[in-house]
Amino acid sequence: MSETATATSTIPGLVSGTYALDAAHTEIGFTVRHLMTKVRGTFQEFSGEIAVKDSLEESTAAVSVELGSVHTRNAQRDGHLRSGDFFDAENSPKMTFVSTAFKPEGEDYILAGELTIKDVTKPIEFAVEFLGVEQNAYGQTIIGFEASTSITRKDWGIDFNVPLEGGKLLIGDKVDIHLDVQAALQA
Repeated sequence: MSETATATSTIPGLVSGTYALDAAHTEIGFTVRHLMTKVRGTFQEFSGEIAVKDSLEESTAAVSVELGSVHTRNAQRDGHLRSGDFFDAENSPKMTFVSTAFKPEGEDYILAGELTIKDVTKPIEFAVEFLGVEQNAYGQTIIGFEASTSITRKDWGIDFNVPLEGGKLLIGDKVDIHLDVQAALQA
């Protein structure tokens, strides 16, 4: 254990310190309704840190996502998502999340924070399932967790839509966000 890392009391094997997101083993994804199906997408470029404290409730997280890295397996749709109709990635290239609270909820956790998209900041809460602590092949301490939340895209000024027959809309307003995270303790 490094001088800056000390054992935390509530999760076996978890030590305090700064953990960096491992981009090769982390997915930041979303799902949104489109007609009668759902479109799934991910962001390919992001960075973030989790500061695990001796008291888990004092732990923090900060993540920055490059909106231009959106990937939905359709180049035309990805280009439209990068445009001013949606993310306006040219003028607002980053989406950020900064935590404000971390608290236990039964066997899982709630991570509260502020999500900023297109210069609009709103509070959100993630439901977090901690998956464990392991050592990787290089001897680094690795943590893993899954987190999810739902947002209303209009709250962030992302309100493009196409009206359909019968008063319906092409794109749903609710966006489900899911995170599959692996992060490594930094020396």
